[in-house]
Amino acid sequence: MSEFSTRILDWYDAHARQLPWRVSPQARRRGVMPDPYRVWLSEVMLQQTTIPHGIRYFLRFTELWPTVEDLARADREDVMREWAGLGYYARARNLYACAQLVSSQGGFPRVASELKKLPGIGPYTAGAIASIAFDERVAAVDGNVERVMTRFLAIDTPLPKAKQVVAEALEPRLPDHRFGDFTQALMDLGATICTPRGPACLTCPLSDDCAAHAAGREEAFPVKAPKKPKPVRHGIVKLIHNGKHMAIERRPDKGLLAGMNGLPTSDWNVIGEGEPIPEPDSTDQGKYLGRVEHVFTHFKLFLDVYEEQRTAPLDGLTTPLSSLGEAGLPSVFAKAANLLVT
Repeated sequence: MSEFSTRILDWYDAHARQLPWRVSPQARRRGVMPDPYRVWLSEVMLQQTTIPHGIRYFLRFTELWPTVEDLARADREDVMREWAGLGYYARARNLYACAQLVSSQGGFPRVASELKKLPGIGPYTAGAIASIAFDERVAAVDGNVERVMTRFLAIDTPLPKAKQVVAEALEPRLPDHRFGDFTQALMDLGATICTPRGPACLTCPLSDDCAAHAAGREEAFPVKAPKKPKPVRHGIVKLIHNGKHMAIERRPDKGLLAGMNGLPTSDWNVIGEGEPIPEPDSTDQGKYLGRVEHVFTHFKLFLDVYEEQRTAPLDGLTTPLSSLGEAGLPSVFAKAANLLVT
């Protein structure tokens, strides 16, 4: 093996994190292999999500649906409801579709090239599953790996273009065995030692040969392309209730938050650059409760929240006010609902 991979694996043997989907390096030496279902589920959940937050959802999902076949047989609405709060809801729809396809095919493909053909699985996730679950010799480049490698080699190509440069630089440094351990070792190194700010270089197994460390410029890498300002949108949302139940609605199967439970809302209109956000108008909408802000991937949203209390029974879908947290509302709507209950 290269000296690079040897250092990484030696460090991992001593410092591997204990995670509910992971098989320790000691157990892998005894022939224990990870469950590809659990590896896949964790990788999908941890996209854009911290590990402490993701673990709670992972444990809940694996309690409800211990195998990919169980998940495939689940009611889609139950899966979407349990996903609420993790964000990026297209992942949940792809998760469900992928589970059904994998179940129908008798299991997960064992190589990255085939895994990439499944719903919701891109190059990184395919590489992670293939290397961790099946020990394929393939690179898996996530944000942690990008940070480690761009610092180690002082790669000044801005992200996201640097991802391909990192993958090419990593290829000759892959070990000749223990590919799954190597993938997880790089992830752990980036998450615990080579952190975005204040990296612990004195305890890093790569620091002696790290170009960024030698130049005292660790935090200059990875280089990021300038961020474009997010467009701003504005709308209203109504909390319609009768004191015991609140009206909810099922969002369309296509578009933002597709298939999720939501609250009655207006269109989310784009606010031109430099234009003010409209002032609340309680005359026509009901009792004004306040304004919530939520940041999506591609825009920032401001919602004015109004309460409309009725005495008659509510039509359509409802949820008890006493258990709003169990309604599976996405975060943006949960923020709005919290203005009523707090």
